[in-house]
Order: sequence, then C-alpha cells, then structure tokens
Amino acid sequence: MSIPLLICDDSAMARKQVKRSLPEDWEVEITMATNGVEGLEAIRAGKGEMVFLDLTMPELDGYGVLQSVKEEGHKCIIIVISADIQPEARERVMGLGALDFIKKPVDGKKLQDVLRKYGLI
Repeated sequence: MSIPLLICDDSAMARKQVKRSLPEDWEVEITMATNGVEGLEAIRAGKGEMVFLDLTMPELDGYGVLQSVKEEGHKCIIIVISADIQPEARERVMGLGALDFIKKPVDGKKLQDVLRKYGLI
C-alpha cells in the first residue's frame, strides 16, 4: 500500500528536486502543493501522511501549516526542507512538531538518510 506523500513548496524546481531525491522503490502517492493553504487542504483530505514542507511560501507559510496541523490534531509526519537554516528556525519547527529539518537545496543522500533514520524506508 502506498503512502500519501505531500510535497509543499512554492518553487516548482524545488518540488521536482525533492521528487527526484526520493528512493526509486518507495511506494508513495505524491501530491504537490504550491503554498501552505493548498498544503493544509491536502493534509485535511488525507493526502499528506508524510509531508515535505518548505517554510517560506505565500498565503500560509510552513510555520502556519505546522501550527494548524498541531492544533487540528492531524497525524502526519512532517520533514521541513528549507533554505532558512538559522538555529531559531530549526528550534521553532521542531517545537511545532516537525520530525526533522533538511537544508535546501535538498541532497538526495541526506533525504534518504533522514528517512532511514526514522524507519520510513
């Protein structure tokens, strides 16, 4: 059975890069979102058991998505992928329930290492 996977980033290039970095044999059903509002709608619709989330997006940023997911009690695994690598950003997203934080641009090996670390692949 495939895992509903959401890639939420306002950059088409970043979304494609994350998709290309996924393990080839990983059974996932991918949904793309271009901003936090679309991402949150996808999570509410059950299309984001696993989420790769950017922080800086229009309409609703990644922090807002994390806050809403936490408040609404959605059971999803969120890994933040962002160019904002300030220690404060990492602390804040982890406090809001993110599983991990990966620096952008995403490195395929790093992404797969994080997935392995948590037993997701």
